[in-house]
Amino acid sequence: MPTRKTTPTGSIYQLKVTLKDARPPIWRRIQVIDDTTLAKLHRILQIVMGWSDYHLHDFTIYGARYSEPSPDDWEPVKDERRYKLKQLVPGEKSKFVYQYDFGDSWDHEILVEKTGLPREPGVKYPHCLAGKRACPPEDVGGVWGYREFLEAIRDPEHPEQDGYLEWAGGDFDPEAFDLEEVNRALRSVR
Repeated sequence: MPTRKTTPTGSIYQLKVTLKDARPPIWRRIQVIDDTTLAKLHRILQIVMGWSDYHLHDFTIYGARYSEPSPDDWEPVKDERRYKLKQLVPGEKSKFVYQYDFGDSWDHEILVEKTGLPREPGVKYPHCLAGKRACPPEDVGGVWGYREFLEAIRDPEHPEQDGYLEWAGGDFDPEAFDLEEVNRALRSVR
């Protein structure tokens, strides 16, 4: 019996993800299928932003918190694996927050720019359309620590420049963003 190729269902959401309080702005524009779960969106955000998924995270949508529940939770959260984008943020201009690393408090504002977009032939979703600037290094101390880090690596006279550069792997370009690399990594998201 010949196998029948199925056509994927679901329309596309276009989201703009901006790292709050980062100056100059660090952002990504992505397209995802409308029935993407928040758990899957977490994996997508880790890739497009450049994080390493070492820390806890949550989403705050209209006052409700979503994450992966744990018996150790101080406050109960809704199970992110059970909720899809189209259920929680059905319309354009909706905004919600994704927080990564509760110690450094990397807050990302997610703006739903467009909904109901048709799938483009030949495009694998999720897909990153654009972005600006490198993701800060993990554990740098949040937005304020990142500012200090940038000041130190830019100033050859700064007493902590060598230490910061060694800690960051020898080199760090805050303007770097590789769209092709991000989309290549997104192909692994199932």
